[in-house]
Amino acid sequence: MLVGTWNLENLYRPGGPFGPRDKAAYDAKLASLATTVNLLRPTLLGLQEVGDPQALNDLVELLDGRYTATLSRFPDERGIRVGFLSDLPVNVVADTPALPEGLRPLQIDDSGRTTDRAGRGVLVVEFSTRVTWLTAAVCHLKSKLLSYPGGRFAPHNEGERARYATYALHRRAAEAAGVRVLADTLIGDDGRRARVAVLGDFNDEAGAATTQILQGPPGSEIGTPGFDRPDSGDAKRLWNIAPLIPEDQRYSRVQAGRRELIDHVFVTRDMIDRITHAGTGLPHDAARLPSVGEDPTARRDAPGSDHAPVWIVLTR
Repeated sequence: MLVGTWNLENLYRPGGPFGPRDKAAYDAKLASLATTVNLLRPTLLGLQEVGDPQALNDLVELLDGRYTATLSRFPDERGIRVGFLSDLPVNVVADTPALPEGLRPLQIDDSGRTTDRAGRGVLVVEFSTRVTWLTAAVCHLKSKLLSYPGGRFAPHNEGERARYATYALHRRAAEAAGVRVLADTLIGDDGRRARVAVLGDFNDEAGAATTQILQGPPGSEIGTPGFDRPDSGDAKRLWNIAPLIPEDQRYSRVQAGRRELIDHVFVTRDMIDRITHAGTGLPHDAARLPSVGEDPTARRDAPGSDHAPVWIVLTR
């Protein structure tokens, strides 16, 4: 059973302001995405950057097997949202853009404008069969690629860059906290017996403070001396599976020539013991990704995605 996450990079039908400019580029993008999904054969795949629900339907029609798509009702200002592809029937458990109670509204630009919600909704689904079950949440936290007033991707000066990086970081941290609070509800009183996965594009690497918010109580991360020592914190922990990915595959994006793992899979303890493989891209094949810059429109007509899927294979 393969469970994973993948940012599809601006999945829109052609003709709009964000998607491919023409049908030929659109068809090439769909064909590339479909090839990857068909080779992965996921049971459940969390998705990010679905800009047009009909475009996702077009992708589903190219897939082998009987896949269904489930999408969040809360897109961002560009229309992109999270969702799932699944080859099993799923039930929606939650779909929310809520930030944690107690956080004040966040400043998001130089005008002083604030927000009290995440940029994109977090979607939670569950499935259950006679042999297995799983609850999974998918999220897409605030991008670290900065944009500025007037649709600019370059700042007027370094002071502006610093301010907008701060706005983005505050939003990403608050959104991570919101996902963690939601995960607490899904985990319940004792996560050692729960099967919960949190999937998504966290827009930062495993060691980043925003990403580590998802872990919960520290002390037994994979690869640390405390990993094999059960303690009371295990009831609320989530484990990032990043250290289980072979080192040469441990990246999901290439930014300015630098490999980075910014898409993550977190799981509860019961699921760790069921993982047989973890990776990025296609199984047994290191991810082959383009190097991207600060202007996302440069890849408007490019096929495929600038992210690699991140996945785990589980015994049932």
